Amino acid sequence: MIKISNRVESLSPSQTLAMSQKSTELRAQGVDVINLSVGEPDFNTPDHIKDAAKRAIDENFTFYTPVAGYMSLRKAIADNLRQVNGVEYAPEQIVVSGGAKQALCNAILAVVNPGDEVIIPTPAWVSYVEMVKLAEGKNVLVPAGIEQDFKITPRQLREAITPRTRLIILCSPSNPTGSVYSRSELQALVDVLKEHPQVTIVADEIYQHINFTGSFTSLGAFPEISDRVIVVNGVSKAYAMTGWRIGFIAAPLNLAKAATKLQSQYTSNPSSIAQKAAEAAYTGSQECVETMRQAFERRRDLVVGLAREIPGLRVNVPQGAFYLFPEVSSYFGKHYGDRVINNDTDLAMYLLEEGHVATVAGEAFCLPGYIRLSYATSDENIREAMRRIACALSKLEK
Repeated sequence: MIKISNRVESLSPSQTLAMSQKSTELRAQGVDVINLSVGEPDFNTPDHIKDAAKRAIDENFTFYTPVAGYMSLRKAIADNLRQVNGVEYAPEQIVVSGGAKQALCNAILAVVNPGDEVIIPTPAWVSYVEMVKLAEGKNVLVPAGIEQDFKITPRQLREAITPRTRLIILCSPSNPTGSVYSRSELQALVDVLKEHPQVTIVADEIYQHINFTGSFTSLGAFPEISDRVIVVNGVSKAYAMTGWRIGFIAAPLNLAKAATKLQSQYTSNPSSIAQKAAEAAYTGSQECVETMRQAFERRRDLVVGLAREIPGLRVNVPQGAFYLFPEVSSYFGKHYGDRVINNDTDLAMYLLEEGHVATVAGEAFCLPGYIRLSYATSDENIREAMRRIACALSKLEK
């Protein structure tokens, strides 16, 4: 048997993927499971984007590209960032990768040295902590519960920073909560960060366009810290292109060069065909983005309304993304027959096996006591899933 490295052994399996796999297995057995565990839009990629990919094949865009991506795509991204977010990046400051996940990992590996501290507000996307482990950094988790709308305060940030702090990762709109930092809230955090020039900021903005507040502010738009902000974004969520695997960083030139060097040694360029599709996404009509955003907002209103009717669920109103993150601790200690619910992991498994609805435990996002529901599915599925959840929870007894 091959001995696995300590680096890989230290990583935790993705609980979101594990729950999705468990849901798929039950379906294969004939169980009617509604999957609310998946973090991807349920829409098809828009036709004009698919057509661009087909043309790329016919026009023989099938060879290696520059490691950081076609210059035409990097220019399209830079133009989009300037026009939509009001931030200035040269195409040379853009590095295109195999999804925003790789872009984020590139950034972390290019910045963090062994022993460096990385501040992660929680709840947080499952892979942040694991990527920091890969870089041999130290995770510093800063919890922000539902009572503060899942957003950290300037005081929390100030108290978390030490001389060893090298990086902070901020996600807005947030996975798993849907919370969105306002411009004034970001400014208050920036006022703290500008006092600590050793801290690099990773702004995970992949859910930027699934936003119900009417405005979006990029962390790259604050001149006080713009020389140490790494913006992470991509086409997966806004354009329903999760399987195409195109994400990017927009960063100071020295970091962009470092990420390119790193990427050149382990994946090289992302798919040439997918790059051409992404270029069409950024340069073509944006009507599809708004159509999907409106659908998600309607679904948000639907799932929040239904969740509020279930006794024991404590919910807020997400302002972006496509997740609800209800607090569920009122069910802990209850039982159904011989089955006792001790924590959010028990509850998520109970809802899957008894209610036939797949969710993800809050523990996966480093904040126990919650579960994550994705409402990136049809209105019909949302209504039926919430009915099943309500029915399953009503069976629990003290």
